[in-house]
Amino acid sequence: MHTITIGFSPCPNDTFIFDALIHNKIDTKNIRFVPYIADVEELNVLALQGKLQCTKLSFHAFAHCHSHYVILDSGSALGFNNGPLFICKQGNRDSLSTQSRIALPGENTTAHLLFSIAYPHYTNKIQMLFSDIEHAIATKQVDAGVIIHENRFTYAEHGFEKILDLGTFWQQKTQYPIPLGTIAIHKNVPYQIAQTVNECIRESILFALAHKDSSKQFICKHAQNLADDVIKKHINLFVNDFSVDLGKTGKKAIQKLYSEAALSGSIPPIPLDSLFLNM
Repeated sequence: MHTITIGFSPCPNDTFIFDALIHNKIDTKNIRFVPYIADVEELNVLALQGKLQCTKLSFHAFAHCHSHYVILDSGSALGFNNGPLFICKQGNRDSLSTQSRIALPGENTTAHLLFSIAYPHYTNKIQMLFSDIEHAIATKQVDAGVIIHENRFTYAEHGFEKILDLGTFWQQKTQYPIPLGTIAIHKNVPYQIAQTVNECIRESILFALAHKDSSKQFICKHAQNLADDVIKKHINLFVNDFSVDLGKTGKKAIQKLYSEAALSGSIPPIPLDSLFLNM
């Protein structure tokens, strides 16, 4: 029996994906998976320190720890029309300037990377937990912010307006889906074990898609918003064909993100031909 510690976030798309894996609803092929559940920015920091064998992390963070990890084919969050949203209080968008205080959900998040590409002159950035951003805008601690996860479905009813969908911005710029988060495995894990981990994650996703009520209890235990429609929208948006397998299009989208980010100076150039477990 081989043990793998696997990090993922409490968000519905991740708990949906990993429920079958960690609760033995599928054959895990003689691997025991030990979950480490934390906010994605905490996972990013742990990945930057090389502390987790396998973990969800932002593509932005992966750019800074690619020497220690490789991207698996299964488990990633890519897609169209599902990017982070740049928002402010309704009626305040015309008052924003490059000096405005902008809340972001973590230094190493892909949301921060996309915002930096779209708004390179906005430098007054304040990093905070994603679930605190709307409150910070409402109480004028910041002037605007970038929201992710469930908040994208409820921001308007809370008195906010969208300035820019950063996913739409990316799609118009590149014609590719937006890469948000991925599952990476440490390079010190033997290749055959890493391949088996990848297969188990794929099987876990396929099980979840075929038995959509099976993971409901686990999802609700960790979700920020317990409304059924919000949870369903979240899963439908972030769990898709790219989650099952990146494929050529998904891998090209990731390489495009890194080449564009390097051109903008947001990340250092990284080798694009060795990012994946399976090139």
